[in-house]
Amino acid sequence: MAKLDGKVALITGGTSGIGIATAKLFVAEGAHVYVTGRRREKVEEAVRTLGTSSTGVQGDVANMADLDRLFKQIGEEKGKLDIVFANAGAAEFAPFGSVEEAHFDRMFDGNVKSLLFSAQKALPLMTAGGSIVLMSSVVGSKGLPANTVYAATKAAIRSFARTWTTDLKERGIRVNAVSPGPIDTEGLRELLGDTPEGRKRKDSFGQIVPLGRVGNPDEIARAVLFLASEDSSYVAGAELFVDGGMGQI
Repeated sequence: MAKLDGKVALITGGTSGIGIATAKLFVAEGAHVYVTGRRREKVEEAVRTLGTSSTGVQGDVANMADLDRLFKQIGEEKGKLDIVFANAGAAEFAPFGSVEEAHFDRMFDGNVKSLLFSAQKALPLMTAGGSIVLMSSVVGSKGLPANTVYAATKAAIRSFARTWTTDLKERGIRVNAVSPGPIDTEGLRELLGDTPEGRKRKDSFGQIVPLGRVGNPDEIARAVLFLASEDSSYVAGAELFVDGGMGQI
């Protein structure tokens, strides 16, 4: 029996990178997966890749009206949610001393506010014993340069896994965070620049990761599957580092 047979899952930011890798794995394990993304063409491409056990919904998770439309559709079509992987987010870097208000607002709106309301608006549909997996990052536990605001957003997300676990214990909904290290995704390549210099910077991450390399999206997807499935039935409020040892050594 597949690990997610009969389950309905939502993956925000599910059209590329870690999101699409996790969606593929969830579908392979028997779930029907809703994926969201801001770009319609990417949402349609994801559904073509995932097949009939998926539904794509175009929208911005930082927009409350888009979230309401998303959950209305899931409610009408499936009537429940078993799994939420709150994956959507963004990264920008600015050293302390040059942080601008617009940068702060983009990071907290895009990473914290949107994640909180994505999960909260899912609650009326969530089944007893469901699972919420939050996308945090190893940077929330490190003192890396130019990460003042971005790291703070990821630390806030890790805190949510603790507080929501206590808030939702009567419903048996487990909340955990997954914290990747540097992962070779389209988003990372765009952030660093897909140029010889950008690729050199990406490869340099291997020098600060004890395993000596950048990770790949499938490695994170397998960790998310663990937290979403009954394999982690006694795991709650935890932060699972999938970072090649970067946050541990």
